[in-house]
Amino acid sequence: QVHLVESGGAVVPAGGSLRLSCAASGRPFATYAMGWFRQAPGKEREFVAAIAWNGGTTNYADSVRGRCTISRDNDKALAYLQMNSLVPEDTAVYYCAAASSWVAPTRNFEYNFWGQGTQVTVSS
Repeated sequence: QVHLVESGGAVVPAGGSLRLSCAASGRPFATYAMGWFRQAPGKEREFVAAIAWNGGTTNYADSVRGRCTISRDNDKALAYLQMNSLVPEDTAVYYCAAASSWVAPTRNFEYNFWGQGTQVTVSS
């Protein structure tokens, strides 16, 4: 079992930056991949970014590539999502998730554990 808690969501102006954090507990952190997903009102949950257990592989959605960076600190059991040049379309609830995988999965069903989410609102 893995317990995930996101933090760092806020209201930011367009063009601003934000760093989300995900604290994990339970199984050893370095045994699973981490991902970030988001869900905007009225839309399905979508993939944002993922990172392999050792940070060696990362994947990004086209909509955030070049603006977001996913990272992890296995010693602290933390995952991060640094978001820059935010636009109103980035407004959503952001979820972190853990996957029993050696790679960096991009699909919802590949993830076994989910956090409760943190709200990010980008004002225009």
